[in-house]
Amino acid sequence: MSDPFDVVVLGGGNAALCAAISAARAGRRTVVLEGAPEFYRGGNTRHTRNLRCSHDGTAPTMTGPYEQQEFLDDLYRVTGGQTDKTLAEMTIARSRELLPFMDEQGVRFQPPLGGTLSLGKTNAFFLGGGRGMLNALYRRAEALGVTCLYDTPVTGLTIEDGFFVSATVKHKGREQQVRGKALVAACGGFEANIEWLKQYWGEAADNFLIRGTPYNRGDVLRMLLDKGVAAVGDPTQCHAVAIDARAPKFDGGIATRLDSVIFGIMVNRQAQRFYDEGEDTWPKRYAIWGRLVAQQPEQIGYSIIDSQSIHLFMPSIFPAITAQSIPELAGKLDLDPAALAKTVDDFNAAVRPGTFDHTGLDDCRTEGLAIPKTHWARRIDKPPYYAYPLRPGITFTYLGVRVNEESRMMLEGGKPSGNMFAAGEIMAGNVLGKGYLAGIGMTIGAVFGRVAGEGAAKHARN
Repeated sequence: MSDPFDVVVLGGGNAALCAAISAARAGRRTVVLEGAPEFYRGGNTRHTRNLRCSHDGTAPTMTGPYEQQEFLDDLYRVTGGQTDKTLAEMTIARSRELLPFMDEQGVRFQPPLGGTLSLGKTNAFFLGGGRGMLNALYRRAEALGVTCLYDTPVTGLTIEDGFFVSATVKHKGREQQVRGKALVAACGGFEANIEWLKQYWGEAADNFLIRGTPYNRGDVLRMLLDKGVAAVGDPTQCHAVAIDARAPKFDGGIATRLDSVIFGIMVNRQAQRFYDEGEDTWPKRYAIWGRLVAQQPEQIGYSIIDSQSIHLFMPSIFPAITAQSIPELAGKLDLDPAALAKTVDDFNAAVRPGTFDHTGLDDCRTEGLAIPKTHWARRIDKPPYYAYPLRPGITFTYLGVRVNEESRMMLEGGKPSGNMFAAGEIMAGNVLGKGYLAGIGMTIGAVFGRVAGEGAAKHARN
């Protein structure tokens, strides 16, 4: 590491590898600095299984087509328009390139899973999941001559007048300087930093579970913001999913997510419903439930279903809590039996008959409730009854660095950096002001990873 690299990439996930591969293909000497040990390389990418992309319907593992305008409409709907329109349109336009790009790198795809996902048209599923995809990208990067260093966290950045000079890293027990002609920051957000989360959420953050890597503590993000890089995104916004409350504190991954919510009711510690469980199809609404649960007492909720729904979604890795009656179920959940029974009875009385169809917005709804259920409303009256305890599962945070169409970091004052680029979760807030679409995190990472790698290589060459 005594000689300067052309391109220094911070991070080791999807965005980082797409950047490194793009820079290496342009002939630039590139290093990837991954803070995690080799076994845990890849950040949150290890836990993914698909990416969302626009396509013309000819992809063999997808149905379709999924045109750019439909993708854009979906993005505007979930973000409420809180997105950089130029960067959003660029993300979606360049998402059409991702399937052939990934195929060139050795990434393979499989047909989508069935059930409640409803993603066959919009998302391409990795064969072997995120880890299989990562392994293919690492093989490709290494074949191109990229140096990949693990257990190498960044402890400092030297930045002069908006230009990257070097990174201080801890490698093999001692601090070393890694110099480079261009920098790509692709090392995630701060979701694993509970103390940082507490600045916005207070003590409630102690009850949050972190779905992804414990290594995304936001150290590089903090360094960049402290050195004059412009921020983007609401620090209180995060991709928060309702996951099984019995999941581990860190690294539970996608297997801890529960897809049962739309098939029954969700109640809090007072055994009261608090939101419309049937607002929209699950891939477009599952990401709101983490925040909703975070706003409840003790940051916990309970998904209640009966026997007619237990086989309609992918099962949790933890068994459902089961009872033959609603009061018995309440006792097992430490809820007030009378309160839960009244909530279920009131819900059942409000259900109006319709044609149940979990693959689309059906006409099964309630009438007369303060909080309606607008689709997939069926009486909960067929024992046994099942419940899953749910807590907020944080995937990534939206506070990040502002970038332009070249993926260059923007400095405070509005000027772009001369040689600093960003990709992935550390800049996703440019596109995702709030909300989420299944698979779009991987899309943002891959699109901006390629753009950042190409831009960094061009700068280094010049």
